[in-house]
Amino acid sequence: MPAPRPELIGEIFTDALPAEDPVLYGHADLEPKGAFQARSYQTFRLTYTCGRYGLDDTGSIKVVFRFTADGGDLQTHDPTAPNFVTATASNGTPLKLSFDSSGHMRPWYRALTIFVHKGFLREGDTIVIVVGDTSGGSPGHILQSMCESAFTWRVIADVCATGHYIPIAESPTIDIVPGPPAVWKAILPTLRRPGETFRLGIKAEDRYGNPSNQVDRTLRLTASSPVGGLPETVAFPPGQRSLVIDGLSAATAGTLDIAVHDADGSLLARTNPLMIRAGTEASWWADMHGQSGESVGLNTAREYFDFARNMAFLDATSHQANDFQVNGAFWAHINELTAEYHEDDRFLTLPGYEWSGNTGVGGDRNVYFRTEGRPIRRSSHALIADRAEIMNDAPTARELFAALRNEDCVAYAHIGGRPADVAYAHDPRIETAMEIHSAWGTFEWLMADCFEQGYRVGVVANSDGHKGRPGASYPGTSQFGAYGGLTCFLMDRLTRDDLFACLKNRRHYATTGERIHIDLSVEPDTEAERFAVDPHVGEGPVTRTDVLGMGDIARVTGTGARVSFTSQARLPILRVDVLNGMDTVATVHNPATQADTGPLSRVRLLWRGAMVKGRGARASWEGRVTVRGARIARTTDICAWNPDAPSRRVGDDTVEWESVTAGNFGAIDLWLEDMSDETTLDIQTNHAAATLRVADIGIDDCVVDAGGLDLELRLSRLPDTLDGGPVTAHVPVQLATDRDNPLWIRVTTEDGFQAWTSPVYLFS
Repeated sequence: MPAPRPELIGEIFTDALPAEDPVLYGHADLEPKGAFQARSYQTFRLTYTCGRYGLDDTGSIKVVFRFTADGGDLQTHDPTAPNFVTATASNGTPLKLSFDSSGHMRPWYRALTIFVHKGFLREGDTIVIVVGDTSGGSPGHILQSMCESAFTWRVIADVCATGHYIPIAESPTIDIVPGPPAVWKAILPTLRRPGETFRLGIKAEDRYGNPSNQVDRTLRLTASSPVGGLPETVAFPPGQRSLVIDGLSAATAGTLDIAVHDADGSLLARTNPLMIRAGTEASWWADMHGQSGESVGLNTAREYFDFARNMAFLDATSHQANDFQVNGAFWAHINELTAEYHEDDRFLTLPGYEWSGNTGVGGDRNVYFRTEGRPIRRSSHALIADRAEIMNDAPTARELFAALRNEDCVAYAHIGGRPADVAYAHDPRIETAMEIHSAWGTFEWLMADCFEQGYRVGVVANSDGHKGRPGASYPGTSQFGAYGGLTCFLMDRLTRDDLFACLKNRRHYATTGERIHIDLSVEPDTEAERFAVDPHVGEGPVTRTDVLGMGDIARVTGTGARVSFTSQARLPILRVDVLNGMDTVATVHNPATQADTGPLSRVRLLWRGAMVKGRGARASWEGRVTVRGARIARTTDICAWNPDAPSRRVGDDTVEWESVTAGNFGAIDLWLEDMSDETTLDIQTNHAAATLRVADIGIDDCVVDAGGLDLELRLSRLPDTLDGGPVTAHVPVQLATDRDNPLWIRVTTEDGFQAWTSPVYLFS
């Protein structure tokens, strides 16, 4: 695939050009060319040849890379270390090199600058830059962890030493391709009706989460109950990055999964469970928030939609570029793509964009239109040279909602680079949901802000991905610390009308990226009045009922209710927290924790939280746990998304780790041997420390406060094996009479994935 078309990219360079023809600024060539494996060590020679103007004393060139790229930071001080870079001028002119990860403008933040020092270059003179110079012992330059079909070495030149950099005519590119398969994935929907068709998606991801094209296998497929249309074997040929089997169906109600085996019978993957039952709804999985290389992400917008449908196996998606980078040509292109890819009952798209106002004027919002061809109301024209539409801008969130009042659209608030301030602005007719998880982290506190204001909104999760992998958005190896989220929409059909009705009625739930099945109902002690329209917003039908479902808003006269739920996932459910607002009123543990199996040898050490509610939310953890009076038999990392930074064993009594959280969590499971009542854990981190007797740690968490925004350590003991079946409970809840009672649940799986339902809102 080609690089994003220049006319679609939201970027600005000076209008004051030394000359009309960019060829006069020079040209560049890169060796070697071709395709290179993600996260491999390589050496490249980039040769810049001066154009007519030459390169003046104190002038410079920059080689700039996208913000999202997580390749190694270039360095000039240690020739034996990775990412060493050198540069020489053909005429002997001295050069100075520097690398700065914020050394240029968005989206080309990462910049290697080569300054001319005490000399100059004429036309035809060259500068040869060796990136990953191995002559002094360096292993080379380590490439980024995600695939990119046209990774660009963007060369810009300040030939007249004015401080203004101008792009040369053509910058070289390479392809970054996947490595060999490391983890197999098999994915089904979570809810279908008897006889309703569904599809099975299969892929083998490399170590960094890229679907691999280095597969050459015959796969055996086995369902736990009869599935119509499922072949016994299927070929996965080399060069292909995924496999989709359409037209499957199950005639009988129940729960099924499908196992994927190699030809020799070894298990490669097992799907998430799929519930088959009669009803008015099915599950449709979506990632509605991400970007591509035309703004601040990677790859093209067309590749974005293709990945969502064919490699993440999503049912629905939307592209959400920062509005101040969306020029008129790109907005038209997005609308063309959503119209092209949308197909009722197969793959749903919505045209939309991210309104990216500063937090002081409302913060980030996602806008989704039901139809193509609607005008875009930007927060600013910060990176758009064409000012033709600037009078249509909505520079505050309040002005945005006013401008959208007569549009057929919905909006989310989210926490990204510019955290949403829902107290500053919110329109319940438009803004139906809060995005509480993305690759930026987990943000339950956004719902707390809504509850404090009396808003009645649903919850969603998306990737907010910048790496070209919507629906399967690994964070990479740099500043993102969470796997991207998904939203499950509960609706009859996969159409735009159904989706808008689903959002208006809050019939959806959010996960941190796993397809988890959840049923939720609430039975008040007395009959309830259910409002089809939030009475805070307007008038609508009112019905009387004894049972309420996810997202319902109802008036009750009693002071009690029963919350009922069932949840099941690919791996066992560890716990389910029942919440009233932000208060945990009950925790239901995996049934295996209630069994009398003797002393529990598994200890989970968890760290979580954020620093603040803004760009500085990310908390970097450096930790060490030492066991005294026992030995560590084995360990398992939980939510360790950076494969280059696993935990480290130090002898048989100590584990060290480094991690990043932003409201989300990481954890290590420790299996201990030769314990006694005096066995202790000595935990030292850069945020908190604690020493605890293992005998004092139980199923319920021991919590150690670490400051910040809910920074904390949590410790619990678990059985070696958990029950993999559904977790079901009926939990009584006391209701407040002076405020809303938002009743919702938080599900946590054994491997660290989480899910949140949209609340049922009860009031007196």
